[in-house]
Amino acid sequence: MDGPSSAAANVKRMSFPRTNPRATARLRMATLVAVPLLAFSVACGAGDGSAGGAKKDDAIADVPDAPTASAAKGENKPSTQPAGKSAFYDAQMKYVQCMRVKGGYKDFPDPKLSGHLDWAKVDEIGSQPGRNEGIKGGKNGVCVTELQAAMTAEPERDQQKDYESMLAHAKCMRDNGVSKFTNPTMSGGNAQPGGDPNPASASIDTKSPSYKQAREACKSKLLDGLDGMQ
Repeated sequence: MDGPSSAAANVKRMSFPRTNPRATARLRMATLVAVPLLAFSVACGAGDGSAGGAKKDDAIADVPDAPTASAAKGENKPSTQPAGKSAFYDAQMKYVQCMRVKGGYKDFPDPKLSGHLDWAKVDEIGSQPGRNEGIKGGKNGVCVTELQAAMTAEPERDQQKDYESMLAHAKCMRDNGVSKFTNPTMSGGNAQPGGDPNPASASIDTKSPSYKQAREACKSKLLDGLDGMQ
């Protein structure tokens, strides 16, 4: 029977390292959610706004439709939302809606058209005083179920390309003054992020001006969906 303890265990099982081919793209979400939420009670039906549903101010952009049958027949009408990504975008929007209505973050940003979250905006919200505690799953973990569904729906990635992208990013970070920034690795055919050599006891000050400058200088090195992973 599902309950708070089983949901927390499911989140914990998604933490680093992973062997699933989609592990890399989900790694940061799973890692950052696992620590703050293991002690929380998962109750997606509870929270502010659960009784009255979404308010006008919480309106969500419509989810793009999947490619039409006419497109499949070869008509020249390119879709802005490939079929492999529409389910991911839809699941991510449900997570965003939960974060806005139940999770306590009315300003939680829309995902990109690719379905990936805009981590620059998410991190900016989480850096505000008193707003970091539930930024990765909603206050009291009310959006963990939606978060897990979005992670599951993410399309499979090219692990070699992800590795090369993160390697270029790691080198750029060191070249820009973050000397302890480690390279990514490949494990079981999956790219594993680099970054702080000991995340459990951080040796890189991610709030320092020099670190933020390096992140800005190197952000273009990361493929879509990898921003914020290392």
